[in-house]
Amino acid sequence: MEIKPIRNEEDYEEALRNLATLIDSDPAPQTEDGDKLSILSTLVENYEQSRYPESLPSPVEAIKFRMEQANLKPMDLVPYLGSRSRVSEVLAGKRTLSLDMVRALESGLGIPSKVLIQKADISESAFMSWSESLIKEMDGRGYFSSERFNGKNGELLLSKFFGNHSRQATQLAWRRTDSRVSVRTDQRALIAWSEFVRHKAAEVNTEKNYEDGVVDLAFLQTVIRFSSKDDGPLAAQKFLRDNGIVLVVADHLPKTKVDGVVILDDYRKPIIGLSLRFDRLDNFWFTLLHELAHIALHQKKESIYFDELEDSLGVSINDDEHEADELAEEAIVPFSKWEISPAKITPSSMAAESLAEEMGIGVAVAAGYIRHKNQNYFYLRKIVNSDRARVRGLFDSQLRMEGAK
Repeated sequence: MEIKPIRNEEDYEEALRNLATLIDSDPAPQTEDGDKLSILSTLVENYEQSRYPESLPSPVEAIKFRMEQANLKPMDLVPYLGSRSRVSEVLAGKRTLSLDMVRALESGLGIPSKVLIQKADISESAFMSWSESLIKEMDGRGYFSSERFNGKNGELLLSKFFGNHSRQATQLAWRRTDSRVSVRTDQRALIAWSEFVRHKAAEVNTEKNYEDGVVDLAFLQTVIRFSSKDDGPLAAQKFLRDNGIVLVVADHLPKTKVDGVVILDDYRKPIIGLSLRFDRLDNFWFTLLHELAHIALHQKKESIYFDELEDSLGVSINDDEHEADELAEEAIVPFSKWEISPAKITPSSMAAESLAEEMGIGVAVAAGYIRHKNQNYFYLRKIVNSDRARVRGLFDSQLRMEGAK
């Protein structure tokens, strides 16, 4: 593996592949591979920062979001902006913030000055502050269908792309969510990716709606047993579709490390999106079960859950995520079975094969489970990283077959 400067998109894609390989091998610090991982991570981060610069909410967006967070009314902004009429003008985008207003909002409400001092435009749309680099990336991946970005029509393309979800997108895209998401994740890219997942799901014909309560522990156990089959991921996708749940696969966008999402805003049609950021069966199956666990436990919240399940530093894990983890783990190997399993003491390939046979699951899934429970990713690397443990090719073949029809 050659470490070299990242000068273009081709170099960037190669660096990402090499980085994924190094992360999979989990090298110890201060070893040759450990140093390569550190250097390559820095190179990728520097390229992403230059190629995909941080995009900020507009001043009005930031103020309104802070009001929502703190449950503030327009009257509560008078001490910071000076009068009720000024509050109305600022919130309507008709008045530019003065330096005194910026200082008062930063010190009083904690809104960063770098957000507040941006030039406001009374004609700016909800998508004006989205970065051009992100729009170009979305365009290159076909997010806008037959329309193309020409450098001037970004707001129009985004508005059409999000459609009825435009308000939700602009609200979510620049705030921390309750999901398992790194603080360094580009929220706008994350929301754009999830909307693309929603678009792909809309193209899938399902004969029935989801029935409340169908997904439970027994349902998850049925799904994970598909992992013992060579075409298990596709069989599981069909099984979910037959039960009113749509599963789609879409590559993640730059400056995101999302593994999966579950969209629950329509109780009749839950949507699961997987990025296959790590092309491994153990990652595919655990992410899928984790999202299904959200449906079982949190479907009535009508929410959206993003999950970065691997290689995400500084990720907050709340109660909903803990609950989803526990249910997914119980579906793969019940706690009572794990406590007496030889694999808990001796994490060998033979133990993984024995556990897989006992549970009726794939060997790669059993190996991934053992690594996870032992919190040691040196174990069983040959099994989880073998060519037989890849999953992306199955979905690529599916797309080719559908395109040939």
